Amino acid sequence: MSNATQGLAGTRITSLLDANSFVEIGQSVTARNTDFNMTEKKAPSDGVITGYGVIEGNLVFVYSQDASVLNGTVGEMHAKKISALYDMAMKMGAPVIGLVDCAGIRLQEATDALNAFGNIYLKQTMASGMVPQITAIFGTCGGGMAVIPALTDFTFMESGKGKMFVNTPNALEGNHVSKCDTASADFQSEETGLIDYAGTEEEILGQIRALVSLLPSNCEDNDSYMECTDDLNRVCDDLADCAGDTLLAFSRIADNGAFFETKSAYGRDIVTGFLRLNGATIGAVANRSEIYDAEGNKTEEFDGSLSARGARKAADFVKFCDAFDIPVLTLTNVTGFKATLCNEKMMAQSVGEMVHAFASATVPKVNVIIGKAYGTAYVAMNSKSIGADMVYAWDNAEIGMMDASLAAKIMYAGADASVINEKAAAYRELQSSVEAAAQRGYVDTIISPADTRKYVIGAFEMLFTKREERPSKKHGTV
Repeated sequence: MSNATQGLAGTRITSLLDANSFVEIGQSVTARNTDFNMTEKKAPSDGVITGYGVIEGNLVFVYSQDASVLNGTVGEMHAKKISALYDMAMKMGAPVIGLVDCAGIRLQEATDALNAFGNIYLKQTMASGMVPQITAIFGTCGGGMAVIPALTDFTFMESGKGKMFVNTPNALEGNHVSKCDTASADFQSEETGLIDYAGTEEEILGQIRALVSLLPSNCEDNDSYMECTDDLNRVCDDLADCAGDTLLAFSRIADNGAFFETKSAYGRDIVTGFLRLNGATIGAVANRSEIYDAEGNKTEEFDGSLSARGARKAADFVKFCDAFDIPVLTLTNVTGFKATLCNEKMMAQSVGEMVHAFASATVPKVNVIIGKAYGTAYVAMNSKSIGADMVYAWDNAEIGMMDASLAAKIMYAGADASVINEKAAAYRELQSSVEAAAQRGYVDTIISPADTRKYVIGAFEMLFTKREERPSKKHGTV
C-alpha cells in the first residue's frame, strides 16, 4: 500500500476494503498541463487514487477522489486514470466503485479535461450491464460529474456533506438553497430517485460492502451464492400480517431474515431490493400499502395503487437483475394506478417501462399474489400473461378487473341494493376469486401465506436451468 492512501481519500478506500487488500495503480501519474502556472501546483496522483482490492474475498476496482489536491477537480490525467481502471475492471469482470468528492471539471485544462471526461462516460456505458457499478458521494458532485452516478447501477450519498447537482440550487430561477436544496441527499433520494441510500460515511461504506457481497461480479459469472444455514421449509406464521408492508414480508421470507432495500425513499409504494433464498441472490419487487418503523408503529399508509415513480423504480431494478442474471421474485397487491395529475403526466410511460422490463427479462421470474390484484396494474406486476414462469396466490387473494361491488354497480346501474349485493357476490365468486383465476391457468398453485418461503425456493430451484429464446434484434426501444 502506498503513502498516497493515508489521506481522507485513501482512508475511505481502506475502510471499504478487506484489511490490507488494496493495491494502488498509477500512483505517480500527475497533471501534464502547464497553462495558468499549473507547473507550480503539486498534484500528487492528479487528485484521484485508483486501484483494486477485495470485499469479503470478492475482487473490486476502486477510485477515490482527493479533495485536498486541486479541490479534487477532474483534469485530463485524473479522468484517464478512472478510464484505465474501467478498462481493467471489464477485462477482469469485477465491479467498479467510485468514491466521489470533487469540485467539478478543472478549468485550467479546458478541452483536454472535457475530452477525458467524455471518455469516462464512454467507459461507463461500455461497462453497463457487464460489471456492477457503484458510486458513493461524500462531498460535491456537480455539473458533468453528476452524470457519473446516473450512469452507475447504485448510488450512495453522505447525508450531511454530500451534494449532487447539475445546476446549483441558487442557479434555478425562483429558487434558493434555503427554499429548496436540490443538491441535498433528501431531494436526490425522494424526488429524483437516483440515491439508493443516504447516511453517514461509515454507514455508506458498510452498505456498499453488504451490497457487493450480494451481487455477481459480472454478467457471465454469477458467483453470488453462499451456503444456506436457514431451514428451507421454514414456516412463516406471521407472513399474512405483512401483506401491507412487504419490506417486512421479504425479511420474513429471506434466508436468516436479511433483506437489502434499494431506493427506499423513492416511489415508496413499491419495494425493491435483494435477499437470499437457499443461498442464492434474488431480486425482489413488491407493492406496498403500509410502512412500519422498527418499533412496529405504522408511520405511513398508501391507497394500494401503483404510482408512476413506483413503476419507474421497479422497471430500473428489473432491468439490472436481468442484465446480471439475477432471478426476480414479485409480491403483488395492487388495486389500480394512482389517480393524480402529477402521476398522470408520467404514468403510461412509466408503466410501459415496467411492463417492458418484466416481459423482456429472461431470468427466472416468480410472482406471488398476496392480496388484491386488480385490472391492468395487476397484469403489469409480473403476471403470467407477461411472462412470469410460476405464479402462486395466497388463499385469501382477489384477482380480477376491479372490486366486485364496484363491478356490480357498473353492470347493474340503477338497480336496488339487494340486487347489487347479489350480483357482487356472484361476480366475486365467478370473476374475482383466486379459485376462478386458478381454474383459468392464471395461477399455478393456491398456497397458504405461511408456506410462501418453501414454495418460492422450490420454484427457483426448478427454474435454475431456465433457457428462453427471444426474437433476434439489437435491443428494444422502451
